[in-house]
Amino acid sequence: MFMYRIAMPWEVEWIIERIRAHGFEAFAVGGCVRDMILGREPGDWDITTSAEPARIKQIFTKTIDTGLKHGTVTVLKNHQGYEVTTYRIDGEYQDGRHPDSVEFTADLTEDLKRRDFTINAMAYSHETGVVDRFNGITDLYDRVIRCVGLAQDRFQEDALRILRAIRFSAQLGFSIEEATWQAVCELANSLSKVSKERVQTELTKLLLSAHPDKILLVEKAGLAEFVTDGFAEVFVRAREGAGEEPFGMLYRLPQEKSMRWAGFLRYMTPAESVKILKGLKLDNETIDNVRVMTGGFQSPIAPEKIEIRRMLSRMTPGQFEGILHLKAMDKDEDVHFIRKLWKEILADGDCVRMKDLAVSGGDLLAIGMQPGRGLGEALGFLFEQVIANPKLNQKELLLERLGEWR
Repeated sequence: MFMYRIAMPWEVEWIIERIRAHGFEAFAVGGCVRDMILGREPGDWDITTSAEPARIKQIFTKTIDTGLKHGTVTVLKNHQGYEVTTYRIDGEYQDGRHPDSVEFTADLTEDLKRRDFTINAMAYSHETGVVDRFNGITDLYDRVIRCVGLAQDRFQEDALRILRAIRFSAQLGFSIEEATWQAVCELANSLSKVSKERVQTELTKLLLSAHPDKILLVEKAGLAEFVTDGFAEVFVRAREGAGEEPFGMLYRLPQEKSMRWAGFLRYMTPAESVKILKGLKLDNETIDNVRVMTGGFQSPIAPEKIEIRRMLSRMTPGQFEGILHLKAMDKDEDVHFIRKLWKEILADGDCVRMKDLAVSGGDLLAIGMQPGRGLGEALGFLFEQVIANPKLNQKELLLERLGEWR
């Protein structure tokens, strides 16, 4: 045990104290302990206990049956949910992802030994300090990702852990210990057992990390072909476009999902990018952003206001900003001047959206035009006139220009 005092949220302290007051053990466990030792803000707080789910439901009045089969009850406190899970021993993992059965135990060590990495296999309470049965603190100080016990066993239990090793390496800036890395490479094909949604979640976290260039480890380990169709080609295409270290500058991009995925896929065609992201079950908004940004990255932007306005008319400001980030990352010399012109366009209030056109469909109907396709074509003609010359965006001037249509 390591007598290091961790400041926990009062709700977590309250839950642990209540469980202990009823004669059971209880600890904060896993990533929250790791992050607090590293001085990072935990994303969530998990609690492990010797009390079985039925007893937790008796101790606390507000609970949710999150996963009783696996020993998890969510305790509600101050409008927040905290997962409380009974110490357990996992049975066989026939599907390479979930245990076929779970056996509850009163032994904390048995619970900790089933976890993935030593740095995630620590528990903490104010009474005991850090409980570290597998030298997780040493690995934190040595900046190493190491499996608990035999790496092959941990990865065969849950193949997602293979990708998690690389993701933690990227998030923490740690190296992967030799035996753990060897098991990652040997069992790479096991990743095919994992759902695309879970694979995507790990890859997104990796790309959003401080070391997104570690995505190269996915290729190095032989995992890329098991991610989704076309994913392995990304590495080939990126080297053709940017050299041997094609992702070395990804960290310069904003830490936003669409932006980092677009940076990773920037040398794939928009259609190829869409296919890969759909294969990974990303959300439609992200897919559309990446489609527009990869296409814009691959297309030259003339440093002229008319071309910038025309481009802005086809996309959101965020997508245009993303394209400029991608071009700046690859040292496009025109980006600075394009940004300057864009600021001037914004300051002048130039019309770059059809909704800001001074003439509407109703105005055209009012002067005798008939509903239908021609109405839309007329509006498109007037909009293009305004893109070319923003000063024309006045109702009277635009109605006069209708005479030039067709």
